[in-house]
Amino acid sequence: MRILLIEDEPEMASVLKTALERQDFIVDRTATLADAEIMAKVGTHDAIVLDRRLPDGEGLDLIPRLRAMNVDTPVIALAGINDRVVGLNAGADDYMVKPFATEELVARLRALHRRQFTLRADRIEVGRLIYDFRDREALVDDKALDLPRRERLVLETLIRRPGRAVMRRTLEEAVYSLDDEIGSNALDAHISRLRRKLEEAAAGIEIRAIRNIGYLLRTLP
Repeated sequence: MRILLIEDEPEMASVLKTALERQDFIVDRTATLADAEIMAKVGTHDAIVLDRRLPDGEGLDLIPRLRAMNVDTPVIALAGINDRVVGLNAGADDYMVKPFATEELVARLRALHRRQFTLRADRIEVGRLIYDFRDREALVDDKALDLPRRERLVLETLIRRPGRAVMRRTLEEAVYSLDDEIGSNALDAHISRLRRKLEEAAAGIEIRAIRNIGYLLRTLP
């Protein structure tokens, strides 16, 4: 899940970004409305976490501007207790009062994501592999595979589209934030390790490279 975090206070931004990344979120962070509008338009974010008090204006003013551009990414607004009604009336999908527990923010983001994809299965089976999206776990014969964060994010993205090519850019956006320095073969290295683990577990699937496009996950013939 990719998050756009709009928070100008460096300490708060650092705490939130670290907490979200520990829960496997990909976080792009900015501190101004101007940059946030550009990033929200060109990005592929699943949710926006928006502080109200920003150096170049009222954070809530961003919401109608995004909706006018057909950007319908759900927004969680952050501010004081007396601002809750104002925030919701301005179009925020949810509202959190500072100070708050980062665990609650994580739970609310996951709830927003579930609402967006209620028709998607919680578990997908391809070959002998079952991926459980609720528990974030890959299983072969009920045995969990040991997958580091980025390998798991690659698998989540590919298994959503079994038998279909997934563009390299789509995979990179699922795995890396804008702040990450991505080596030319970093994604390929993650996929190589993931391939090896799937083969060792006899998962009955393969990840194929599609030249000049990306990768494809399919059942072995």
